[in-house]
Amino acid sequence: MPSSNFFKFLLIVFLMDLHKLTMAEDSSNGYHGNERDALLALKEGFNNSVLDGNWTGIMCYMNDAPYWEGIQCLNGRVTGIILENMGFTRKIKADAIANFTELSILSFKNNSIPGNLMDFTNNQKLKNIDLSGNDFHGEIPLSLLSLNSLESLQLQGNKLTGSIPEFNQSSLKTFNVSYNNLSGEIPETRTLQSYGLSSYIGNEKLCGPPTSTYCSTRNYLSDTNSENSNSSDKKDKSSRFAAILVVVDVIVLVVILFLFIIYYKKYQKLKKETKVKNLLPNDEEQDSKNQNRATEPERERGKLMFTDSKEARFELDDLLKASAEGLGKGNFGNCYKAMMEGGLVVVVKRLRDLKPLSSEEFVRQVKAISDHKHPNLLPLLAYYHSKDEKLFLYKFASHGNLYNRLHGGRGTRERVPFRWSTRLAVARGAARALEHLHQNTKSQSTAPHGNLKSSNVLLDDNEEILVSDYGLASLVALPIAAQRMISYKTPEYQSHKRISKKSDVWSYGCLLLELLTGRIPAHSASPGINGVDLCGWVHRAVREEWTAEIFDSEIAVQRGANQGMLNLLQIAMRCCDKSPEKRPEIRQVVAEVEEIKFTADSGDEEYSYSSLERSLTDDSQSTAPSMVVADDQN
Repeated sequence: MPSSNFFKFLLIVFLMDLHKLTMAEDSSNGYHGNERDALLALKEGFNNSVLDGNWTGIMCYMNDAPYWEGIQCLNGRVTGIILENMGFTRKIKADAIANFTELSILSFKNNSIPGNLMDFTNNQKLKNIDLSGNDFHGEIPLSLLSLNSLESLQLQGNKLTGSIPEFNQSSLKTFNVSYNNLSGEIPETRTLQSYGLSSYIGNEKLCGPPTSTYCSTRNYLSDTNSENSNSSDKKDKSSRFAAILVVVDVIVLVVILFLFIIYYKKYQKLKKETKVKNLLPNDEEQDSKNQNRATEPERERGKLMFTDSKEARFELDDLLKASAEGLGKGNFGNCYKAMMEGGLVVVVKRLRDLKPLSSEEFVRQVKAISDHKHPNLLPLLAYYHSKDEKLFLYKFASHGNLYNRLHGGRGTRERVPFRWSTRLAVARGAARALEHLHQNTKSQSTAPHGNLKSSNVLLDDNEEILVSDYGLASLVALPIAAQRMISYKTPEYQSHKRISKKSDVWSYGCLLLELLTGRIPAHSASPGINGVDLCGWVHRAVREEWTAEIFDSEIAVQRGANQGMLNLLQIAMRCCDKSPEKRPEIRQVVAEVEEIKFTADSGDEEYSYSSLERSLTDDSQSTAPSMVVADDQN
């Protein structure tokens, strides 16, 4: 009998567990099955490997942590969808989020989603919407106006067209539609007028405050004519009133015209004075004024600040009116190419994920960056600093970056071979730039560049080598820097969380290996591209004596380049040593790279790959053990 009761007890426990599992399943597939079906439809549309592997089984149960990537739940209901930097490239249906009636947060930030924006009619609890950094086009949906709890709406960096709806929710604290193709007058609602210019920048056809572009007075004139017409129809009853109204209208128009003339004259006078000041030599008095301006960031806010008085200057309004073209999404902000009047072409970098610096600290760090002057460093032309927007301006390098030159167009007829002489020039230019940065940086516990990679090495009109993106570690928050900057991929940071000048030397060694092999390093590969552990791969090639496969075929055929390639490879292997103490100083690297002489192809010169392999293997015995660098690095 006791045994029978025991089995009954086990049966009851089993049934209770089964009931709990059934309730969990019902939570995602029963009562709230429409939410699960909607998420599965999103997954199918996105066709993303991460979601395909993760969005299976139970979605969420009661107040347990959600089981699906990027989903937030409360009481078994979906309250948040946060899918950022996922590489989505497919359209989203208009009713894709209609079933999420409890949704509070929606973010598809920094993808490449095309098509129109979704309908938000059924999502009355939405508070935060971030669809920035995509390819959405069409008009901003009017359904957003019905979201009375909306606190943040970020649509910047898309291709949206049409006018801005009359948002006037008192709850709306963050609003940004910059860098789209919006047009028309910015509505004069209290909410929209409370935001600064940075919320609307990059929309050439927008007018009205807070922009400096005046809107057409056509509507005003038509209203006036309509009033005159109506007053004319009632002439018999109120002719005196009509006459007074006409006189008032004329007086108003005369006053407006008079004020416009005064404003135009003052603007022209100020413009001339600015041009004269820009042409003045940079004497001691001007230097003193520049230094005083650098210590008064409150006065600098809201206008472009140029770092070199000899450069041609322009105003922020000129930049906003210039035709712009997107260049891509960098680690620390999107880049745009702007073509100014007069032929000057500049690159605008919108900085993001910065440290919470005060105005004085920001200006101090920017001055430290702009003080670096070297023929192989891309100089900072100007910067813009406000509460909501930080911009860096550089001159445009017309021949692009090293990454595209090295890897672009492989296997096509349009591909122009990247010869040894130019690659050697790149190695020299990058080394000289690093040497300057290291000599002019006192701290030993930081990497003066910090993010040296092929996409940050540029070629200008004359094929001169320019290194960019230096010094940004002083502005970027540490968690972001550790995630995105090359110096934090080094062996010493991976094992001991240390950064030093030798971290730049390791990055330079990896750059040399990329130049020599034509392969993409894993630590600097773009999202979606499979890179190679170059240090480990080259070490194995030397150890197993198949050195002939190391060098890029475009330079391997140049017989006169063999000895120089070998010398540069040996330098690269020493720079990539796992131990920072064993890496050479950058000044020693520069001296050794400068000694490599370019020899043109010659029919008399014979240098077989077998001799190359023997020489490299013999000369590299002392460095080979250190080349286990990156086997455990990524």
